[in-house]
Amino acid sequence: MPTHITESRIHGGAYSAPDFAAIFSDSNQVQKWLDVEVALAATQADLGIVPNDAALEVARVARVELFDLEALGRESVATGHVLVPTIRALARLCANGWGEYVHYGVTTQDILDTGLVLQIKEAWTLVLARLHSIRSHLVTLARRHRHTPMVARTHGQQALPTTFGYKVAIWIDEIDRHFERFSEARARVMVGNLTGAVGTMASFGRPGFDIQQRTLSRLGLNVPLTSWHSARDRILEAAWLMVQTSVTLGRMANEVYQLQRSEIDEVREGFRPGHVGSSTMPHKQNPSTVDLISALSRMVRAQMVALTDAAFQQHERDGTTWRIEWAALPELFIYAGALLYRMDEVLAAGLEIREDRMRQNLDLSGGLIMSERVMLALSSKLGKQTAHELLHDVAQQARRDDMSFREALLNAGRLSECITREELASLLDPLSYVGLAADMVDLVIHKGVRNVSKEPVAMETTSEQPQLAKEET
Repeated sequence: MPTHITESRIHGGAYSAPDFAAIFSDSNQVQKWLDVEVALAATQADLGIVPNDAALEVARVARVELFDLEALGRESVATGHVLVPTIRALARLCANGWGEYVHYGVTTQDILDTGLVLQIKEAWTLVLARLHSIRSHLVTLARRHRHTPMVARTHGQQALPTTFGYKVAIWIDEIDRHFERFSEARARVMVGNLTGAVGTMASFGRPGFDIQQRTLSRLGLNVPLTSWHSARDRILEAAWLMVQTSVTLGRMANEVYQLQRSEIDEVREGFRPGHVGSSTMPHKQNPSTVDLISALSRMVRAQMVALTDAAFQQHERDGTTWRIEWAALPELFIYAGALLYRMDEVLAAGLEIREDRMRQNLDLSGGLIMSERVMLALSSKLGKQTAHELLHDVAQQARRDDMSFREALLNAGRLSECITREELASLLDPLSYVGLAADMVDLVIHKGVRNVSKEPVAMETTSEQPQLAKEET
């Protein structure tokens, strides 16, 4: 019976996305372990370390559907070891005793860590695909609303006019920086590890570098200079990229949530037929998807606390901290996958951009939102500081006496001598004071995504290791 929220028959559809859940499922995890064992056996057969028939037999039976995962779980509890039951089962499946050559010279953490990176590699591709789709929807929004004026708010208060397209362009620009981070991190993260019990390759001997290079090349992974059994920065970097991306999308969702408040009502989550906002208030149209996205972004971030604890490894290997990753990293990716899926979904369905309400809110303060512009116009006649002080007093009077900023300005004797009614009318027009917002929208949507292809190609295997003279095995 499912008890975790990501697998719940009630909640699972909100907290999990099927493609990410499949990547971090038991069956895919075990298959990745088997893939590493197959690649290792094939390399060792090439080098004459194990018989070729043994490698072929391992490859023939290393299919997760041939394994009883529930039995592996029970045996894992009984043995106190997560991988030994799988190794034993793989050996039993091999005919003619070829199972004796399974897992030859490697340690459990070699298989689990390399398998984990293979899972991350699969998820990495999905993350980028979702992000590209999200970016595409945002570009459409930014282009359509590059000139749509709205209130910009600072400290929760009306500040100056901006455009909705510019707000969206800022989101796009932030996402593009994440693409760059993913691109830069890829070679560092997609690294396997086959270095033996304490990371010295003692069980492999001199051919160790060659065994690792060839095996990881088969798996499409890069090669480390040294063991990373206890150096978890690669895992932390992958997780931190997901946290940064999730925080960006969570911030976007929270902005839509705030703009949908009845008192603001400038942007609404698209309404879906059959959607119900409240069990008791029939009128409610809640932003249920964006509030889920905002919650998921915080849950992704929460897993990072556990993963940083897991990085405090002792000595050459440390199960007390390593085990934390087994729980926290898949959960982080599954929550992030759900978040990406939901954001893509809500943008594809379309946000309702309420331009008339945006204009109403621009006029809500009776012109106070244009105080900066009036101040700058008066600065050449009165000096900037003097103009600021005078306008501050006028603004306070307008609030105190509940009058429009225009009326308060016209009633201020000294100011009326410096500016005509016609000039004031022009200065108080919010539509003409959005600066270079539209130009910056164009800069963002036309620059494209640098250094990241829409469909990431298979990574070329590279090695951090120096080239060594090959020796006979």
